[in-house]
Amino acid sequence: MNGVEASGLTKRYKERTAVDALSFAIGEGEMFALLGQNGAGKTTTIKMLCGLVRPTAGEARVMGHDVVRETAAVKAILNVSPQETAVAAKLTVRENLELIARIYGLSRAEAKARAEEMLRVFALTERAGDRAKKLSGGMQRRLSIAMALISRPAVLFLDEPTLGLDVRARRALWKLIEELKGRITIVLTTHYLEEAEALADRIGILSGGRMKALGTAAEIEAATGTASLEEAFLALTEEEATA
Repeated sequence: MNGVEASGLTKRYKERTAVDALSFAIGEGEMFALLGQNGAGKTTTIKMLCGLVRPTAGEARVMGHDVVRETAAVKAILNVSPQETAVAAKLTVRENLELIARIYGLSRAEAKARAEEMLRVFALTERAGDRAKKLSGGMQRRLSIAMALISRPAVLFLDEPTLGLDVRARRALWKLIEELKGRITIVLTTHYLEEAEALADRIGILSGGRMKALGTAAEIEAATGTASLEEAFLALTEEEATA
């Protein structure tokens, strides 16, 4: 079974086509990076896959569940770590984790146990009693991802997980993300090409709502006759940049 699959997935807003007939599949346990300039259609695609926006045409499935006809089932097996760090600033690190666990229906004892697990996995135990607002940007991003994982989703969408972080914090988060590979299906959106190349099993490049390339970094470079992923990305998105 694929973790995520789309066939002819399309979204139109009046005269504008934001996503144009996307067809692709992401294997269960695969880490997939979706690249594109601002306005390329990444956010709209993710919203459709999460059941937040209804497609104009085509279909998509998450772990075999149709995102339109089985929206509740889809939402129950996925989670999202948004670009904006989604933590409650006045709650402690542990309280943030326990709150999310309780929202997902865990008992008080289960929520405490799951929170302790996430604290350990994400190296947050020493800061468990600190209010989230006292954490550094990198630590807050770490907590945000831990909160997204506390429900043990089958599919996780990571939207710009390292945006605005310094090099050291970014590398530390890369290490944590790498450790998730193979355990769950991850869809990563990022503007950092080196991040996609370092973390993803495969990469999709969107431009103008269309999938311009799909494969490993090496396969995309070979298909475009370029020497690097950056050169390939620039070549594939040149039309959009000059539109």
